[in-house]
Amino acid sequence: MNETIAAIATAQGGALSVIRVSGEEAITCVNRIFSKDLLNAPGYSLHYGEIREGDEPVDEVLVSVFRAPRSYTGENMVEISGHGGVFVTRKVLSLVLGAGARMARRGEFTERAFLNGKMDLSQAESVNDLVKAGDEVNAKSAVHGLKGSVKKLLEPLVDSLSQIVAMIEVNIDYPEYDDVHQLTEEELLPRVNDWIAETDTLIKKAQAAVNVRSGLNTVILGRPNVGKSSLLNALIEEDKAIVTDIAGTTRDLVEGTVHIDDLTLNLIDTAGIHEAGDSIEQIGIEKSIKALENADLVIVVIDGTAGITEEDQKLLDRTAGMSRIVVYNKNDQTEIPGELSISALNHDIEPLLDRIRAMYADGILAAKEETLNNERQIGLALQAKGYMEAVKASLEAGDEIDLVTVDLQNAWYALKEITGEAGREDLLDEIFSRFCLGK
Repeated sequence: MNETIAAIATAQGGALSVIRVSGEEAITCVNRIFSKDLLNAPGYSLHYGEIREGDEPVDEVLVSVFRAPRSYTGENMVEISGHGGVFVTRKVLSLVLGAGARMARRGEFTERAFLNGKMDLSQAESVNDLVKAGDEVNAKSAVHGLKGSVKKLLEPLVDSLSQIVAMIEVNIDYPEYDDVHQLTEEELLPRVNDWIAETDTLIKKAQAAVNVRSGLNTVILGRPNVGKSSLLNALIEEDKAIVTDIAGTTRDLVEGTVHIDDLTLNLIDTAGIHEAGDSIEQIGIEKSIKALENADLVIVVIDGTAGITEEDQKLLDRTAGMSRIVVYNKNDQTEIPGELSISALNHDIEPLLDRIRAMYADGILAAKEETLNNERQIGLALQAKGYMEAVKASLEAGDEIDLVTVDLQNAWYALKEITGEAGREDLLDEIFSRFCLGK
């Protein structure tokens, strides 16, 4: 934290490049290689000049000066905006490093912003989410997170726990005072139940949203020659998988990605699961089974001209209880009344798309709203809920109220860790190591 750090903050090779410098000596460091004096430059000021190596100009640049604490990191900061290109950008960076800065670690600028109180941990994660956002849903979610939406969601739950713990502590420390309200089991248990219900709703909404944001691992399953590869091609609108009348054409996993409105499907066309004719086909079937284990959504394709065969029934039994859509293919060859039917070969798959939209409508809505943003946050919320369920069990068993204080405090700490207010150094290292340089 006492060192001055620097990194390239833009993708290399573009028309413009930005080199970010942060730390107590950031302005002094850049001043050593800039053609104008920056030492007395006010914060939020922009300066035109040259980056020089000795007396030789290297690049014409604009230098932005920010003074602590009014900067992204909360420290003195300088951003050098120059012409793009790999060579010139790296040359300027090397001059900055030679002037006294060191190369920043991944995520170190945002880590310093967090450690200096410019943002909480959930907001810091949202910075990375916004950079990586590949669609409108993820971008909107990240913007909500940047505005502190996670902390706002958690505040009522945290405040409720704080109040309960405070009341119990007062009862323990000052039992002799008649004017101190004595908290009873009959009074506490309904509050605990309400807290668990609110947290459970928050978790379920977040889980649905995270699934939508990250994309659904979608496995297309069926016996050989029912039209799985045709369906993949129709969904991604290109002929990626080989389609023939010969059963067992697909012997390995074929993958693709499709966007259905705001929903992303990571598609996997599997080898037909049946009794394999040779060892190569058996390997493909084993891969299909493994892909099925990691699937968020399974599309089971049935040949509508043949009805449900014994092999189809085995697949239906295997996928029972999973998030599943059963679709009957080849409705261009036969009428399939009362079933979800398509013609994959003719790209007539709108009924299937409508079913997928309906299944994940709540998740798409949740993904655009304010909610927990990732598995780490959801996991900590689940921990907090688990501690509160232990509190509930103790109260229902007739335990003394003061015996549940530890679980109440643990629930509080779990929630506070979501925003980093009860964080640990190893947790921070894990989170910020996933950032790109210059962020």
